[in-house]
Amino acid sequence: MEVAISAALAGAGLALLCLGGARLVGGSVSVARRLGLSPLVIGMTIVAYGTSTPELAASVAAGANHGDIVLGNVVGSNIANIGMVIGVASIMAPLAIAARALRREIPLMFGFSALLVALSVDGEVSRLDGALLLGALVAFTVHACRSARRAGESHGGASLALSSMPRSVASIAVGVAALYFGAVLTIENAVALASSLGLSEKVIGITVVAIGTSLPELITSIIAIRRGQPDIGVGSIIGSNICNVLLITGIASAAFTIAVDPGIFVDYAIMIAFGAFLLVAVRTGKIGRATGACAVAAYAAYLATLAFR
Repeated sequence: MEVAISAALAGAGLALLCLGGARLVGGSVSVARRLGLSPLVIGMTIVAYGTSTPELAASVAAGANHGDIVLGNVVGSNIANIGMVIGVASIMAPLAIAARALRREIPLMFGFSALLVALSVDGEVSRLDGALLLGALVAFTVHACRSARRAGESHGGASLALSSMPRSVASIAVGVAALYFGAVLTIENAVALASSLGLSEKVIGITVVAIGTSLPELITSIIAIRRGQPDIGVGSIIGSNICNVLLITGIASAAFTIAVDPGIFVDYAIMIAFGAFLLVAVRTGKIGRATGACAVAAYAAYLATLAFR
């Protein structure tokens, strides 16, 4: 009975995280468009950061006592974003990738992932490491905006519905509140669920929390594709993966040093492997249904291996 209650409350928390992420993204995109930002820049920054807020809220709520959930959530979300989100989205409709900027940013995603691995080698991600990650996030954001403008991608794209400024701000406020309460519900009950089922917090972070908090990316990508904006969809995934490493790990470790479980290095390697898969797929200029099916199958196989670890 306790397991069922914990599972139901964790599900309710995940639903609040998705609702909060959607409201925050909607309000933020409307504000950004009113400020004259392009769809590509919005995808790689505003939408990417907004859809990462559930992961951020969950990780901060995990606190210093649940460091395995923080890193498990970051790594699991990055793997889910490629294997589940891009995989499912490309099965629904092949993704034609036109923006050269996207292809330039994937090596940065690799570099930041490698940086996280390097910072973890000493067995912890310290507060100083967190400050370094946050500094890298600021540099990346500036770079993304400048490179998009240099490439002539600062305007155009399908029009997006805009809300009034007060309504957009209200949407952001509702989103933040939903994220807060959703994070508390999710983490407290995910930890209780892990304890009841004899699962490690890292596995719960990689599966339940990571998949649940990746739902905003899935929803956002599908909506963007249906509106004829695949660059926003894929751009939000690349930006979200970078944001997960730099913003989420950065804020969490700046607030409290995160102890690193040696077993996470296996998941680090898999995260980088999925990134390599995306790099090869995007350089062809198109992510087809067959490629998407391979990504989903690889992700399912990865989840299956967790049962034996």
